[in-house]
Amino acid sequence: MVQSLCAVFFVFDIVASVLGLRARPISWQIREVIELGAALGLILGVIMGGLALRRSMVRRNLAEGKLRRAASAFADVLEERFSEWGLTPAEREVALFLIKGFPIAEIARLRETSEGTVKAQTNAVYRKAGVNGASQLLSLFLDDLMEDRFLPEAAEQVA
Repeated sequence: MVQSLCAVFFVFDIVASVLGLRARPISWQIREVIELGAALGLILGVIMGGLALRRSMVRRNLAEGKLRRAASAFADVLEERFSEWGLTPAEREVALFLIKGFPIAEIARLRETSEGTVKAQTNAVYRKAGVNGASQLLSLFLDDLMEDRFLPEAAEQVA
C-alpha cells in the first residue's frame, strides 16, 4: 500500500509537470523532503516485498518437505499392507490403480490386459484385503496414515 502511494506521488508529479497543473509552487526544501519520503517508501516496499517472498519460499520448502515425507510414508504403508496381504506383482499394480481411482477399463488399457483379467485381480485384491470395494480399500490406508488424529474425543472414549 505504501509503495503504491509513493509510486502515485512520482507519477502525479511527472504528469503535473508535463501538463502544468501546479497551482502554487512549494519551496525546494519541502519538495526534497517529500520526494525523499516517497523514495524511502518505495525502498521500504521493495524490502518488505523481498521479505514476504523469502518467507513464502521458506513456507513452500517446508510444505514440499512435508509432502515428500507424507508420500514416502504412504508408499511405506502401501508396501507393508501389500506384503501382509500377499499380493502378486500384478495385483499390487492393480491395487495402486484402484487406490488412485482408475476404473476397470482404464486399468486394463494401461496394463494392456483384458477387463476380465483386471476384474479377477481386483476381486483377489479385495478378498485378500478383506474389503468390498475401492473406497474401503482406500480407507484402510487413510486410517493408517491418520492414526485417529481427527476423531472427536467422545468417539475415542466409546471405542
